[in-house]
Amino acid sequence: MNTVIYWFRHDLRLIDNPGFTNACQLADNIVPVYVNDASLTEPTQWEFSRLSTHRTHFLSTALTGLDELLQEKGSKLLQLEGEIVQELVVLAQSLGTTEIHCEKIAAPFEQSVVDKLRAKGLKVVETWQSSMLDFGALPFTVENLADIFTTFRTQIEKCGLKARKPQKAISIIPPLPEKFNLQKSIPTIHSAIQPHQKTYPYPLADYPLAVHSFPYDQTDFFGSQQAAVRHLENYFSTDLAHTYKETRNGLCGIDYSTKFSPWLSIGSVSAPMIIEALDNFEEKNGSSKSSYWIWFELMWRDYFRLLHLKYGKLLYREQGISSHAKNANKYAKAHLLKHAAQFEQWCEGRTGVPLIDAAMRELKSTGYLSNRLRQVVASYLIYDLGLDWRAGAAWFESQLIDYDVYSNQGNWLYIAGRGSDPRGGRPFNVQKQTHDHDPQGQYRKSWGCT
Repeated sequence: MNTVIYWFRHDLRLIDNPGFTNACQLADNIVPVYVNDASLTEPTQWEFSRLSTHRTHFLSTALTGLDELLQEKGSKLLQLEGEIVQELVVLAQSLGTTEIHCEKIAAPFEQSVVDKLRAKGLKVVETWQSSMLDFGALPFTVENLADIFTTFRTQIEKCGLKARKPQKAISIIPPLPEKFNLQKSIPTIHSAIQPHQKTYPYPLADYPLAVHSFPYDQTDFFGSQQAAVRHLENYFSTDLAHTYKETRNGLCGIDYSTKFSPWLSIGSVSAPMIIEALDNFEEKNGSSKSSYWIWFELMWRDYFRLLHLKYGKLLYREQGISSHAKNANKYAKAHLLKHAAQFEQWCEGRTGVPLIDAAMRELKSTGYLSNRLRQVVASYLIYDLGLDWRAGAAWFESQLIDYDVYSNQGNWLYIAGRGSDPRGGRPFNVQKQTHDHDPQGQYRKSWGCT
């Protein structure tokens, strides 16, 4: 009997999961597994962990939902905790298999884990499936990817390349091996997850609008595929897609942006699923500049993935891929430690600059921040405080419930002038941003930063 392990990573869904579907078609028995990586809670070189309680909660609810979907089809999710390579090697040995299937993630840390598994003698079959476009149909090779997004977008739209069609969820999942059912010592995921409780540094009366910044208090705001599909249906049942371009830079509320990103980041929904829903919406309601902008921003998401495929580890240097950034600081960590108080004040929202402080308090309290404010606080760290952009990127990784390794790295590089920005950097004038986006002080007041 051919037993295959399917290792779920950032693809916590059954709909439009080609890797899982292919593994099921090849296997007599399949063991779906997720490994909670213990290293994510250990201090990084920046001396804080990579996984906040917000990210942990959202992920745990996604895993609960995935387990429910698998159980409906006669399987279940095995959830392990520890060092990924060790856990998967031990599991493979206990099952008498050497074959693991998983999603391909083209980032240095994630790829190094796969390399270590292969070094242990395991056959790891990776499937690329996180992009909107079929990268095999691109009108150029990855090596010839343009280093400017606009050139890339023009090439894609000129050749008429569309999003790939999402696959339906596989109807029949091969059973768990008999041996697996007898191994009662193997831990499984807990079915009852209590809703996360928000915490705020000040009494809610000081900023009553804060609870509306993101639907995090709602008990149905979970990370599961089921919740993702509901949100997708709810969003496109309104006309919000026709106002998105005008409202996307909002700071307060829920409906100013699509809020697809949390589910996209852990793969509870795929970009092709969103585009399919968008196409259905436009077929019924017509297209507009705003509805196009949803496609446009998913193009950016794909572009950051392609940059990783082209440049890999170069994206993680201080100078990034810029040929102009000759002043790369070999002692970046030491430089940051000399300015540890400034960095801590930025993280905690205690810089003394109201808009920056409000944004950083929202981020730490909720695990979310509007796209506009992500750019503003990143600019402030880089250009006003003069600190290493990589430390800011690491803090975002730790805090954001919609953390995506490709987009996070790409956006920080872009603001720092170390990536694909043709202007060589994006410094923001905080006073102008305050005037343009929070003229009445509503957002600052909601976080006690008047």
